[in-house]
Amino acid sequence: MNKPILVTTGEPAGIGPDICIMVAKHMDNLVFVGDTSVLQARAKLLGETLEFLNYEPNCLVKAGQMMVYHIPCQETVIPGTLNPKNAKAVLEMLEWSCLKVLQGEFCALVTAPVNKAQVQHADSNFLGHTEYFQKLCHSPQVVMMLSDEHFRVALITTHIPLKDVAKSITQERIISVVQTIHQGLEKDWGLKQPKIAIAGLNPHAGEDGALGREEIEVIMPAVDILKQQGIDIHGPLSADTMFLHKDYDVFVAMYHDQGLSVLKYATFGKAANISMGLPIIRTSVDHGTALDLAGSHLAKPDSMMTAINMAKMIASHRGA
Repeated sequence: MNKPILVTTGEPAGIGPDICIMVAKHMDNLVFVGDTSVLQARAKLLGETLEFLNYEPNCLVKAGQMMVYHIPCQETVIPGTLNPKNAKAVLEMLEWSCLKVLQGEFCALVTAPVNKAQVQHADSNFLGHTEYFQKLCHSPQVVMMLSDEHFRVALITTHIPLKDVAKSITQERIISVVQTIHQGLEKDWGLKQPKIAIAGLNPHAGEDGALGREEIEVIMPAVDILKQQGIDIHGPLSADTMFLHKDYDVFVAMYHDQGLSVLKYATFGKAANISMGLPIIRTSVDHGTALDLAGSHLAKPDSMMTAINMAKMIASHRGA
């Protein structure tokens, strides 16, 4: 029997429980982490019938069953209403899940969305799943990449204020991030010599220094070094037209909204978030907690299904 995939149910007041219930109806070999009573109540609210099982290792879970490792919330969950007292349970869910996948009990980790400000009530340093798992796994470099079947966007910087982006972009960071992307695409996607496009930071990629010198002083020297290492990288390219070129395997953006605004416009609800550079396989949905949709029948599980299928694909390439 293949190892199951572990799925966290995310912020309990958001749509995480909803989409997890939906995928449990149709997909097998999944184990969920969260508050069982919250999931049962949400299933009832949605009119969904599932067989709930307490987690036991080495059990085959069928579609229509929901096996749950129970981590209780401190207070009753009201769909759509955040409660800071339940932040500790969310953080415990993430920590337990990461450690169990690290120990090899599961082949991959898939995460439903959390509310960063909410989790900060339990850990003021929490910036997001990617950074949190990087710390737990002691990984020197982790890269956030979002992808559907064909369109991939990876980031040099992730969840930092825009005012801090320029000073965070260094030659060393660019080289490390692109090396991680290159290795990940070869190992996990089976792409030999992936073709990589990298954006400039400034409008028109700085226009030969007229609109900023980061391209000349930081990005181009890093690209030259990467080319010398045999990596097929092109740029820096102007971000306003870079994504029109369809022959690249991945687009690398300098900061969060430069890349993900384009990807989410093109693929929203059908893409997944992948953490490259971790010793574990971790994917996630491409959307947030959508508090206003919790318990409403309006949440869609498409991105969660993509994330699970992508985790399966990566696991098959790794032989996990």
